[in-house]
Amino acid sequence: MDNNEKKIKILMVDDDEHICQLLALYLERDGFDAEFCHNGESALAKLGTTAYDAVLLDVMMPVMDGFEVLTALRKFSNVPVIMLSARGEPTDKITGLDRGADDYITKPFEPQEITARIRAVLRRSKPLKGKERVDLFNLSVNLSDFTVTLNGAKLDMPPKEIELLYMLAKTPMHVFTREDLLNEIWGEGYSGDPRTVDVHIKRVREKLGDNPHWRLTTVWGVGYKIEVF
Repeated sequence: MDNNEKKIKILMVDDDEHICQLLALYLERDGFDAEFCHNGESALAKLGTTAYDAVLLDVMMPVMDGFEVLTALRKFSNVPVIMLSARGEPTDKITGLDRGADDYITKPFEPQEITARIRAVLRRSKPLKGKERVDLFNLSVNLSDFTVTLNGAKLDMPPKEIELLYMLAKTPMHVFTREDLLNEIWGEGYSGDPRTVDVHIKRVREKLGDNPHWRLTTVWGVGYKIEVF
C-alpha cells in the first residue's frame, strides 16, 4: 500500500476480546486500520461519530445482540456490515440479511477469509457505473444521490435496494434472473447466499406497496420484473 493512500477503516464489534485482538493483527497486517469494541452500545456510539468503511458485527452479545445493533445502525448509516456468528442456521442468516447485513460468516473461520470477505463487500458496495435517474410513472430512482421517491415522498432505502430497484425500473417488463441481479449489483464471483436477492426484493416490495400503474412481480422459476399495466 502506498504510504499516502488512506487505509480502509474497520470496526469490529465482539464481546470476545481474544477474537478482536486476533482479527486486528491480521487486518492491520493486510493494511487495514482496525478498531474494536465489545458491546452494541459502544459500537453505535462509535458509528455515530466516526466514519468506517466496514463493520464486523458479532451476533451473540449481551445487552444488545448483533441483530438489534444492525437494526439501529441502519436507521442512520449504510456502512457495509459483515455479521459473525457461531449460529449457522438459515433463519439466522436470513434475519441478518433482512435487517441490512451485506454478508454473514459462521464461526469458526479463518482470518484470511475475513479479509477476503471485507474486500469483496467493499467492491460490491461501489455504486453502479454510469450514475443515472429513471422515472416510472409515480416512481423516481436517482443514482446520482441514491434517492428514491414515490408519489413525491422519499423512501428510506439502503444502496443495494436502490441499485436493485433502478435496474428493474430501467427496463420495465424485462425479466431478470437472480443470477443477472447478483452479477450486476453484487458483482461476479459473489460467494454469499444467492437468496440475498430474494430478501432484498421482499424488502423493496414492502416499501413500494401497491401501485396503480406498475408492480414488482415474481416470475416463478425465472426471476423478477417490473410489470407495467
